[in-house]
Amino acid sequence: MKVSREEILHIANLADLYLEENEIDTYLTHLQEILNFANIVNNAPVDDLNVTIGANENKNVFRKDEVKIFEDNASLLQNAPSKEQNMFKIPKVIN
Repeated sequence: MKVSREEILHIANLADLYLEENEIDTYLTHLQEILNFANIVNNAPVDDLNVTIGANENKNVFRKDEVKIFEDNASLLQNAPSKEQNMFKIPKVIN
């Protein structure tokens, strides 16, 4: 699969990235290498292999999600760079 310059610019736009003119060829080369490797992995012969889900039998251990009341909010917020209505105030991160 060959990636075009227009496709790289489209992907960069979707990812909200601004690419300098001298970076486009580097990104193009890297993405092409990733896709070539993915193609090799996709075409690897796996017909005679046993199915393996994981290397060991470890499983996720979940705890019950419980609300716990924290009594000392003043101490918790004392190092906050900005706070509002007894909560941390953070900068907006979504456009």
